[in-house]
Amino acid sequence: MTAAAEDRTLVLVRHAKAEQGGYDNDHERELTKRGMRDAREVGRWLCDQGIGVDEVLCSTSARTQQTCEGVWQAGCSEADVHHDRRIYNASAERLLEVAREADQDANVVMIVGHAPGIPALASILAEGQGSERAHDALSEGYPTAGVAVLRFSGHWSDLAAGVARLDRFHVARADDRESAEA
Repeated sequence: MTAAAEDRTLVLVRHAKAEQGGYDNDHERELTKRGMRDAREVGRWLCDQGIGVDEVLCSTSARTQQTCEGVWQAGCSEADVHHDRRIYNASAERLLEVAREADQDANVVMIVGHAPGIPALASILAEGQGSERAHDALSEGYPTAGVAVLRFSGHWSDLAAGVARLDRFHVARADDRESAEA
């Protein structure tokens, strides 16, 4: 039996601030101290917004995994986390493929990944639909610890360009708790 079409929430997180040098392998770059604080701020913000996550699709990079850990440390209830190598530096199209495979029983799915794929996916899915304030904030850039909250109705497998609306966009900074919301 398949799940009925329901209202879904997709949370797109760009990893928090990572070290810039000293790594032979980009995949192994870790978060800076500021990045760790900002990752926890992502979790605090999600909690403040009442957004609980059912499933996480996370890149296999060290910085994305550490971002997830920070979200949970902040008290956001832990969800099933699936590390997927396809998310690492993926295009928006690849990320869309991964999102379409989300568990149909999950109403809220979070993808933790990288630029430019995460910002491009947010733009493609919403195509101008949603909160004008959130779109204005998104148009200013999608920095590290940026969080887009998109909503749509249907099955994850139906996710496509233009079917979602951008509900909120927030840049989580431990020292700056302001956001653009509907």
